[in-house]
Amino acid sequence: MSKEIKKVLVIKLGALGDFVLALAAMKKIREAHPRAKITLLTTSPFEALAKLSPYFNTVETDGRPGDFGDLTAMLGRLRKARYDRIYDLQTNSRTNWYFQALRPFPPQWSGIAAGCALPQRGKARLHMHTLERQADQLKQAGIWPDAPTEPGSAPPPDLSWILRRTKETRPVAGATASKPYVLMVPGGSAHRPEKRWPVESYAQLAALLKARGLDIVVIGGPQESAMARQIQKAVGQARDLTGRTDFAQLAVLGAKAALVVGNDTGPTHLLAAAGAPTIALFSDASDPELCGPRGHVAVIRSPDLKALPVSTVASAAISLLPR
Repeated sequence: MSKEIKKVLVIKLGALGDFVLALAAMKKIREAHPRAKITLLTTSPFEALAKLSPYFNTVETDGRPGDFGDLTAMLGRLRKARYDRIYDLQTNSRTNWYFQALRPFPPQWSGIAAGCALPQRGKARLHMHTLERQADQLKQAGIWPDAPTEPGSAPPPDLSWILRRTKETRPVAGATASKPYVLMVPGGSAHRPEKRWPVESYAQLAALLKARGLDIVVIGGPQESAMARQIQKAVGQARDLTGRTDFAQLAVLGAKAALVVGNDTGPTHLLAAAGAPTIALFSDASDPELCGPRGHVAVIRSPDLKALPVSTVASAAISLLPR
């Protein structure tokens, strides 16, 4: 008889979009080990969201140590914890190295590290969407026998718990109006400008949607406030929540939004997973077949987003809006 799995570690570092997609696998891991003590090893931006989720008993945020001392401390803690199983949902050179550092007596490890007990085999994983790839990983680890691994078959992450668990948290300033609202995500990685639809185009779209009776709400980091002001100028009235929302509050906004329009960036993934009808704009810089959001989502691809007409996005928006 195999040993009971009592202590589990899940590793997920990465960016917000990757973290959101991994919530589907995290849910499955919790269902497979309902009585286990499950710890998440991640980074500090995801701490609040992970603690709100129903999947973890403990959240540790030093998964990407900054120096040798921190690395030694983290590895020492992992050894001392004596996990029965580790699910590596990051599967990169860093986490593969963590596995090798835990030898000669590593825990059962699900991932792609050389020599691990529960390897995800085959090159197909390199061409799978994150959701199918992680479903296949858990299938090969023996906890998801009927995992959906065909292209497009894996369900999106389920964030329905966010509304149940955030009733007590502070509301988002100015986001409680009764009018239906559109969330706009005009920003993204500063070093990847090719992944952004021009802010002028967002402003034109905002004016069109405002004329249809929708409120406009702009979200993003504090560094994107100038974009929000540009959209406000075009629309006359739009709410600027840039720099004012944490990930949990964003998810609540997404769960109640009439529509989201955003670039290929983490907040767009989060809002889509929260259930918002979403238009996600992709340039040639990334492939939605491998990493696009799923759910009530229309993906619009344009090799160069500067050339994407406002009319194309507007007609998609109108068809996604609740009648």
